[in-house]
Amino acid sequence: MKLAEWARRSGVHPQTAYRWFREGTMPVPARRLPSGTIMVDVAGGDTQGRVVVYAGVSSVDQRADLDRQVARVTAWVTGQDMVVSRVVTEVGPALNGRRERFLGLLRDPKVTTIVVEHRDRFARFGGEYVEAVLAAQGRRLLVVDPAGVDDDLVRDVAEILTGLCVRLYGRRGAADRASRAVAAATAGDLS
Repeated sequence: MKLAEWARRSGVHPQTAYRWFREGTMPVPARRLPSGTIMVDVAGGDTQGRVVVYAGVSSVDQRADLDRQVARVTAWVTGQDMVVSRVVTEVGPALNGRRERFLGLLRDPKVTTIVVEHRDRFARFGGEYVEAVLAAQGRRLLVVDPAGVDDDLVRDVAEILTGLCVRLYGRRGAADRASRAVAAATAGDLS
């Protein structure tokens, strides 16, 4: 299929897919025809089930990290002799249960393997439950770097504290109280 069509089906912007092609980091085999059209080969993806790369970051200011994350994970997947059928990216904290693209992967029975870079990319807490449900369905979740530690944990704790402070003090002072609590915790005032 054509590169632009593959990009739309994969949830990737066509310009990003073209840049990946130019840089040689496409997650699937692609070739340029003599006419100049770029064709993507996706035929091999269904023999082992659909392998989907999922990349996510917590906030909009980390959006630039998405491309690097996708490149690392797709390189790992192709190194494992698997063919990536789709790449899904999302911006939103792992604590947020309303990440529509990730929930769509979980709902899609055709997706047999979901590959993420770090365990906290799909669930900050309770990831074992997600893995157990997928395994019960004959599906799996592969983690490229299971020991990866992420600095986003502080941001997620701040979001939890903000939510708790909203319930206690109302919306106006919640963010300020949560940021002061995180600052006190990171400064070592807990001794």
